[in-house]
Amino acid sequence: MPVREMIETYPADINLDRERIAATVGALIDCAQACTACADACLSEGDVDDLRKCIRTNLDCADICDTTARVLSRHTGYDANISRAQLQACVQACASCAEECGRHARAHEHCRVCADQCRACEQACRDLLAVMS
Repeated sequence: MPVREMIETYPADINLDRERIAATVGALIDCAQACTACADACLSEGDVDDLRKCIRTNLDCADICDTTARVLSRHTGYDANISRAQLQACVQACASCAEECGRHARAHEHCRVCADQCRACEQACRDLLAVMS
């Protein structure tokens, strides 16, 4: 996995477990992709008006996950306060997206898949936050 390889090759010390960081970044990337694909699939459904909030929540979550992955991939001049705040924002975005997609999961399989991925990402972020505090 390129994420793991890049984190392993970082030449200086990192304050956190490299495996945990790599797993979290991987979950963030997977979640961003799932949310982007779900928003696109929602746009192809016949009841787009009913999915308007889902689409918006998907796009917000994708952007926040993408940003969080980038923040966690930078280690030079590390500021734990910024990483912690970004992870907390991501936990909220993933929880909100999982809840919204969960409302549509019975009718739309892509929403079920996205909700599951958001829950997994939320947990990965919570796990990393737990070892940071």
